[in-house]
Amino acid sequence: MLQAAGITKHYGDKTILHDISFSISQGEVVGLVGENGAGKSTLLKILATLDRPSNGIVTLEGMNVHKDNKRARKRIGFVPQDIALWEALSVKENMLFFEKLSWQHKTLSSLKRLCLDMELDKWNEPVKTLSGGMKRKLNMAISMIHDPKILLLDEPTVGIDLKSRMEIGNFLKKQSIEQGKVIVYTSHDMDEIRRLCDRVICIGKDSFYRDILAEANKNIEVMH
Repeated sequence: MLQAAGITKHYGDKTILHDISFSISQGEVVGLVGENGAGKSTLLKILATLDRPSNGIVTLEGMNVHKDNKRARKRIGFVPQDIALWEALSVKENMLFFEKLSWQHKTLSSLKRLCLDMELDKWNEPVKTLSGGMKRKLNMAISMIHDPKILLLDEPTVGIDLKSRMEIGNFLKKQSIEQGKVIVYTSHDMDEIRRLCDRVICIGKDSFYRDILAEANKNIEVMH
């Protein structure tokens, strides 16, 4: 469903990614791990069509996502590590605002159901009053308004409490099983990776992460 072939990324004389190739099937949850600076966020942005590779190609259902990025973006949801919300507006108002920018029209009730499905029940409260976990849930809900087939998440549970991490993880797993969504996300939380991921892609030269995952008998693909 989603394929990356020979992805290389240079910034000037510095090579961030070198010859990264993998394939992800419908319904898979894939963790992307590696040390800081290994290129995880860069790779996610390339998959999301927000950046272009120096070499290589990304295809989604056979479509070159960078040659046809408008059509590809209708199938992709991207959740950046930085939270981008209107703090003075309520959860409801944020959802309605971003629905207007979405590829798909959604009813108010369906927007509210999306939030409730991920245990976000502060519908009328201003975002500025929410906990970090609730804000991350809202960030994710916004990325799913257009019902993407591919969900790309950069550290979706960083800095939040265990309860919120578990609720987000359960929601993602349910999306993969019941909706067949492809989910790719970065995390430094190895317990989370072991619990949720069907497969792990490890990039970078440091063996720390792949050694930990090998002990857990996880299916690991190593990219240098």
